Amino acid sequence: MSALQKTQGLESVDPPRIERKPSQPGMSQAPRPLQNRVDPFGELHATPERGGLMGNRGGRLHRDDRTLSGRRWASRRWIVCVCAFKGRRRAVWGKGYTELFFLDEPTALAAGHRPCFECRRQAAKAFLAAFPDAPSGADAMDEALHRERIENRLKRLWRARLGDLPDGTMIARDCRAYAVRSAMLWPWSFAGYRAPAELDPDAVADVLTPPSTVAALKGGYRPLWAEPLAASPR
Repeated sequence: MSALQKTQGLESVDPPRIERKPSQPGMSQAPRPLQNRVDPFGELHATPERGGLMGNRGGRLHRDDRTLSGRRWASRRWIVCVCAFKGRRRAVWGKGYTELFFLDEPTALAAGHRPCFECRRQAAKAFLAAFPDAPSGADAMDEALHRERIENRLKRLWRARLGDLPDGTMIARDCRAYAVRSAMLWPWSFAGYRAPAELDPDAVADVLTPPSTVAALKGGYRPLWAEPLAASPR
């Protein structure tokens, strides 16, 4: 992957891609923990750190033995949800859809998810209102996001000046993810964000967050960061 460069404006080049090896599915018995934590590249991992938000990719991705199958989505409906809603209880990786977990919403947005219209209705309506080109509803957003997050089954990246990116955007540098927030770059991990460094607004970055989601962030959508999620009861 290219390093950050000094330049002005957006670069009109073919979007770069990072080819990352996903965690390998288990063989005969599910590992503990399950391979259900999502990083900003959209890959699934088994890690003991808890997620602040839940989500899914439109259906079931796991086998009956609670190991991950070879596919990474069941439909274009990639959503991010709250972990508790109306007292509902689910058996994680049971007979229904495959539950996935995220550190926070900037992580989920970078991976290509968007807010759920059932458990996060107000957030989903705000995201729809800020989404570019005034989509008619969830299906239109899902169609646009699927084009932007995947290219030849790999994570699709695009390039922009750091100074043009709103808070909540995620970028890639040296195969690691960083969040843009308060004119700083915050190194991402499953456990939380590391100490930040000041960003160079004229440097060009490989952007993980899909362009339409970045436009929604610019348009006023405010994602849930890890700190308030960690402080809330779950």
